[in-house]
Amino acid sequence: MRLKALIADDEPLARERLRLLLASDPDVSVTSECRNGKEVIAALNHSTFDVLFLDIQMPGRGGFEVLQEVDAERRPATIFVTAHNQYAVQAFEVNALDYLTKPVELSRLQATLARVKDGIASRSPLNDPRQWQSVLAYLERALSARSDYPKRLLVPNGSKDIFVAVDDIDWIEAADYYACLHVGPKRHMIRETIKDLAQTLDPQKFVRIHRSVIVNATKVSEIFREGRGEGVVVLVNGERLRMSKGGWHSLLAISHK
Repeated sequence: MRLKALIADDEPLARERLRLLLASDPDVSVTSECRNGKEVIAALNHSTFDVLFLDIQMPGRGGFEVLQEVDAERRPATIFVTAHNQYAVQAFEVNALDYLTKPVELSRLQATLARVKDGIASRSPLNDPRQWQSVLAYLERALSARSDYPKRLLVPNGSKDIFVAVDDIDWIEAADYYACLHVGPKRHMIRETIKDLAQTLDPQKFVRIHRSVIVNATKVSEIFREGRGEGVVVLVNGERLRMSKGGWHSLLAISHK
C-alpha cells in the first residue's frame, strides 16, 4: 500500500527537506503541500490522505487550530513537526501519536513511518477524538506554562564552541537554515532557522518584527511607522531594522504586558 502524504509548513526549505527525505521511502508519496493552516483545512476537507506532517507554528492557524477545525473522521495519521520536543515527547508517546523535531533526520523519520505503517496495517485508531483532545490539552498547557527559556546559546566558532548570552543579543537575522546573531559589533552564525529561534526564545523579550528579523525588545529605542505598511525599528546602538505591520502589533502587544 502506497501512503498518500500531506506536508504542512510555512517554511519552503523545511517542506523541501521533508519531501526529499520521504522520497527515500517507496511506500510514501507526497501528494500535496500546504503553507498555512487555512490551506491544510481545505486540503483535508477535499482530499483523503494517509499521513499528515503538520507544523505546530504556521501563519493564521497553527497545528492545534487545524486539528480542532477538521472533523475527526477526516484526520489522517498526524505527525507534529515541532521545535518543542521537550514538551511533545511524553504526550505523543502516551497517546500513540508522534512528532519530529527540526531539522528532520532520516533515521527518526523512518522510525515514525514504521509506526504509521504498523498502525494502518493493524487498523488501530490513530486518530481517536479522545486521544486528540488529550494531546492538544497537554501540549497547550505545557507550551503556555513554559518558563525555562535558554539563558545562553552554544555557537560554533572555528575549532571551538562559544556561549553567547541571550540577553546580549541585539537582533537576529534569517539566513536559510542558519541564523545570524548580532551581538554588538560581533556576528555569530548558528544552525537554527529564525522560525525555530522565535519559538525557543522568550517571546516577552524577543519579537519577530519581520519575516527575516527577530529583535531583542530591550534593545529598541525608537519605532517609526511608515503609513500602513512597513516601518523601522531603531536600536539603542543606532542600527535600523525593517518592521512589518504584524511586527509592529507584536511589539505593541508586549509593551502593554
